[in-house]
Amino acid sequence: MAGSRSLSSGLRALQPAAFGADPSGERMARIRRSPHFRDGVFQNPGGPSRIRPSGAALDFAKTYFDKDARNRRTPHGAVPLHTATAADLARPPATGLRLTWLGHSSVLAEIDGQRVLFDPVWGERCSPFAFAGPKRLHPVPLPLTALGPVDVVVISHDHYDHLDMPTIKALADTDTLFAVPLGVGAHLEHWGVSADRLRELDWHESAKVGGLTLTATPARHFCGRGLRNTQHTLWASWVVAGEEHQIFHSGDTGYFEGFRDIGADHGPFDATMIQIGAYSEFWPDIHMTPDEGVRAHLDLQSGDAASGVLLPIHWGTFNLAPHAWAEPGEWMKDAAGEVGQAVAFPRPGEPFEPAGDLPGEPWWRAVSQPIVTPWRRPGRAEGPGETRSGNLDLADER
Repeated sequence: MAGSRSLSSGLRALQPAAFGADPSGERMARIRRSPHFRDGVFQNPGGPSRIRPSGAALDFAKTYFDKDARNRRTPHGAVPLHTATAADLARPPATGLRLTWLGHSSVLAEIDGQRVLFDPVWGERCSPFAFAGPKRLHPVPLPLTALGPVDVVVISHDHYDHLDMPTIKALADTDTLFAVPLGVGAHLEHWGVSADRLRELDWHESAKVGGLTLTATPARHFCGRGLRNTQHTLWASWVVAGEEHQIFHSGDTGYFEGFRDIGADHGPFDATMIQIGAYSEFWPDIHMTPDEGVRAHLDLQSGDAASGVLLPIHWGTFNLAPHAWAEPGEWMKDAAGEVGQAVAFPRPGEPFEPAGDLPGEPWWRAVSQPIVTPWRRPGRAEGPGETRSGNLDLADER
């Protein structure tokens, strides 16, 4: 027994620091008391979900490693960025709410006088290793230090493309607070964040940060950073409510009917940040397509397409799925247009105010390979002012 413990300790010592730490002690006791933890793991709403590619492994490999498909999964040219300055972000938003998409799921939300940073990832790769793993397809739009003071950092779950150790270590040297799902605090403490700066929440629990109320809400996903996926850290979507505005960040999630409950309990929202990338027929339960993203937004808004602005996130920065690099943006533009939903399409780093003029240019087309559009209904016309210059619609060739 002593030898087994010694071997286990030795293996842990060899693990990369980026693996983080497993929950233990009172944190683990709290996890076991959670109504969402059963049979030794956290449970998804709506029943079990497939968290590994379904179907034959050979079919998945053929799809993922096909040469032509791989070519379409990256931009062909420099992704156009918006270079915001510290002075730009120091100017208060005129309407009290401003969002800056920084790529993937990282968003700076300036809401009712406070600043919230969601899922900050400044690292070059979303991986525990500096030499391997998905690499950025565009640079970070601005240095972390150029953001200025941040009141609270919100983490949706502990996957590498949402919880980035180098970024957390840099933020650990500031006085910001961290709002995280239950169990995720173990990673942050392992990297130098003191326990008194953590607000660690189960679903439906809330914490106050200044004039904001942050509530962890359900999502349909999974967790894990190390060699063993113990499912001992929770994943969450987040509601942030200020005195005048309310916003929602989906984290990673499959579509589920619980969006209606979140909307009924906390909505409507001035803006939603909705995951629309890294979807695949091989894992339909844990990521949403753009069509499902629009449905989720409408559920959150009680079906009112005239209510709130949708900001698509979780696309454009990392190659994490078999779909074409620009497909999420193109599909979202179509899906939202069909129901009249207002969508913001900022370039990475471009601030906008949901109550003001929305960025709507399909900037990805300038550096995209031809996009097949099987989701399009026959006879659908382009929207007013839309063109497809620099891009080829291959829908009719299928």
